[in-house]
This record gives sequence, structure tokens and C-alpha cells, in this order.
Amino acid sequence: MTRPIISVEKLSKRYVLGGGAHNLMKFSLSNAIADKFLAFRRRLVGAAPAAGPAEFWALRDVDMEVERGRVIGLIGRNGAGKSTMLKILSRIVEPTSGTARLRGRVASLLEVGTGFHLELTGRENIFLNGAILGMRRAEVRRKFDEIVTFAEVERFLDTPVKRYSSGMFVRLAFAVAAHLEPEILIVDEVLSVGDYAFQKKCLGKMREVAYGDGRTVLFVSHNMGVLGQLCDDGVWLDKGRVVARGPIDDVLRAYTTRDSDAVSAARFEPDPSKGQQFLRVDLLHEDGAANGDFTTDEPIRVRMEYLVRRGLMGCAIQFVIQTQDGLRVLLSDVRERNPEYTEEFTPGRYVLEAVVPADLLAPASYSLSVRVGEIGNGWIDDRPDCREFTIHNLSAESVSKGSVLNLPLRWTCERREDATVEPARPPA
Repeated sequence: MTRPIISVEKLSKRYVLGGGAHNLMKFSLSNAIADKFLAFRRRLVGAAPAAGPAEFWALRDVDMEVERGRVIGLIGRNGAGKSTMLKILSRIVEPTSGTARLRGRVASLLEVGTGFHLELTGRENIFLNGAILGMRRAEVRRKFDEIVTFAEVERFLDTPVKRYSSGMFVRLAFAVAAHLEPEILIVDEVLSVGDYAFQKKCLGKMREVAYGDGRTVLFVSHNMGVLGQLCDDGVWLDKGRVVARGPIDDVLRAYTTRDSDAVSAARFEPDPSKGQQFLRVDLLHEDGAANGDFTTDEPIRVRMEYLVRRGLMGCAIQFVIQTQDGLRVLLSDVRERNPEYTEEFTPGRYVLEAVVPADLLAPASYSLSVRVGEIGNGWIDDRPDCREFTIHNLSAESVSKGSVLNLPLRWTCERREDATVEPARPPA
């Protein structure tokens, strides 16, 4: 029996919250002596003992095995421990306890610029990453043209990558990670930075890597449709613990059934650097109930809680609905009713709501994206695929049309009495 390519046993990761010496993950002897001295001094002056540091367990006693050649999707809400798990497997972060054994060469794409040296050119970084993966120069040369073509950065190959846009960074980083033949490919949600066409190309390459070359892929995404299409198995993490694992369809079904709020509402931390931003996005039924499951005969209320720190001249607030295959179905902009409406957004909190009519979308799974920007100056706050939802048939006997829209159209039919019809000929 072959050994699993990834073995995780009782894996835990603890972080210590707070300031001072306690914010260090590994306490030094000098820190320990300083803490004892401060505690002694507080007792001498009769002060209350200082509160101990708060602990946060990003992972707690996680067990997991991955067979060679499988595609595993890590599922869970923000803060569930998915990225921490990938960082430990990538040897970026040390676990507090437990073990993680990987039996093969690993390539990771966890955030923009992972493994890149900003002062080096794109060409030099390709060879640098190959060396990090343990590849010989001749092996990197063999894949070099394929990497550059895939990344679409031919014109900027000899430019320092610090001058690359985030999209160019991701294109080159993914191309390097996927083409330099690692046994294990680890990919976080960083692919959402790239444009839609490149995201589709990346997903196709991951399928090729997994099913064509027999390599192992660990993939984190909030896009349920992509996870369902790409992955063989799923692991659902919640508050650092494994809630469910098994075939991807079973895990996705358990996640969307038990954690309906994860499907119907999105919350975003305030970011003072943004003049305007979304704080929360909800998908609601007509009665105000929050859930990610709708039927064809009911409207969908899209509610956005929105914070304005600084007003803009010409502000575009939009939401986009697309299928799980990435086909854009609907784009709605707050300016559709009144192009001057956004001038009323003075600093403060707002709740915007739009209603998607009943019988508009066909039964299927969709994703919702929201974004706000200043006309002509790009997007200030862009939240792609922040929510997933599903529209179901009205009855079990109903059959999907196999199209995006569910609109019944008015048909007319008239018989032409003056038309001459030749009799049908018998088949030869």
C-alpha cells in the first residue's frame, strides 16, 4: 500500500494576542525574566496583576491524509484556518504542535509575490523559483518559454517585478508554480486578483496538473462551483477544527446546509485606507430571512451595508451575478435610476438594496460580486465572488432549461391558409 503524499497528525497552531513581549510566538529567556520582574514590581506597589495574553488557536488537532494525484479543496469561512494550514504545509509557518509530512516537491502560491525577489526581473525570478524548487538550470530552460507564454509577460520579462501590477505578479507566479513540475501544488485564493480570462486559464492548468500529470493539488476558494468542478475531496474547517471531510459534493452539501449564513451574508473588516467600502452584503428572501437557497418564483433581495469616509464625484456602486462557469448574467449599477444619485453620498453609513425579480434566473448556482469605484479611476473596493447562492426548481419534477435566463417569452402562432405544402415523400 502506497503512503499518502501528505500526512497531517494532531496539527495545531496557536497565536498570542496583545502587545509587549507576549506578541512573540517564541518567548526568549530575556522576555521571561522581564515578565517576572514586572509582575514582582506590580505586587510591591499593590497593583492588580496584569492580565495574561489572550490566545488564539488558528488550528486545533487537525488530522488529514492526502493520496497522491488527488485534488483537495479546503472549505470554510474567513478565519477558519485554511490559509494557516497552507502556510504550515508550505513550511512558511511552524506549527505549535503536531506534525505535517509532505513526500514530494512543493510549489506554493499563497499571496501576490510569494517567493519572488522584487528587485529581480521576471526572467531572473523564474530561474530563482526553479532553484528554490530544487530544479536544475537546464530543467528551468526547458519550461521557460512555456511559462512566459502562459503568463503573458513577454514584453516585461526583463523588467524588475516590483514594477509589475498585481495581476502581472499573479500571472507569472502561477505560471512558475504550475509549470516547474512540483509533486504538490498549493494554491490559495490569490487567483482572484487576476482577470477572469486568466482565472479560467489557471483552473484549466490545475486540472491538467492534477489529472493529466497525476500531481497533487491543495486549493482554497470560496467559489463553490469551482471547488465542485475541480476537486475530488473536500475538507471543511471551522474555528481551526475539521468539521467534515470526504467527497467534495458531500462536504459542499454539508457546508451550505449547516452554515447558511456563510452562504447568504458577507462581512468585511473596516479599512481606514479606503474612502468608501462595503461592510456587509446579504442575500435575503422576500420576508427578510437570510439564506443562500432560493426558488425560481421568488425575488432575491441584495442588501449592501456601505461606509463612506470620503465623498466622490461620480461614484459607481455595482453588483454582478455570474454562473459558476464564470458567465456574467447580470450587472446592476446604483446610477441606473438616477445618474446623479451618488452625489448624495456624504460621509456616513448607508444601506443599499436592489431586488432581482422572480423568474429571471434559471435554476443553477451563482456567485455575487460587489464593487465601488470612482468613474475613470478604477475600483476602490472590489469584492469578487463574495457570496454564493442557488436557485432551485419549483418542484422535483421540473426540469432545468439548461440556459441562464428563466424568463417565459410571449409566443405567437398563426396558420398560413394560403401556403401550399407538398406531400411528404416516403423514406428511401
